[in-house]
Amino acid sequence: MAAAPAGSAADAQARFGRSVKGLLIDRVTGCGTDVIALTKQVLKGSRSSELLGHAARNMVMQEDAILHSEDSLRKMAIITTHLQYQQEAIQKNIEHSSNLQDQLSHLLK
Repeated sequence: MAAAPAGSAADAQARFGRSVKGLLIDRVTGCGTDVIALTKQVLKGSRSSELLGHAARNMVMQEDAILHSEDSLRKMAIITTHLQYQQEAIQKNIEHSSNLQDQLSHLLK
């Protein structure tokens, strides 16, 4: 009769060992899954940081292009004003020369 309690104690201990092993395996699997998820998140964050860096560089280049365009437009406005002044001067000279031609033709008659 003493053998039965010792055998059932061994059986209980074996079942307990298997139960603990099962729990440990579940925990290790869960931790492995968590590590994989964490690694994916870190990689995604790293990629996001890289994309933000590219976006920032592109934005700086666009800002430089806009500033350069504004400067070019200012210069073109100045050139346009100078061309208008020159056009007005040419028109005045043409009017003046036609008046001189009229006077010259009047004198030559």
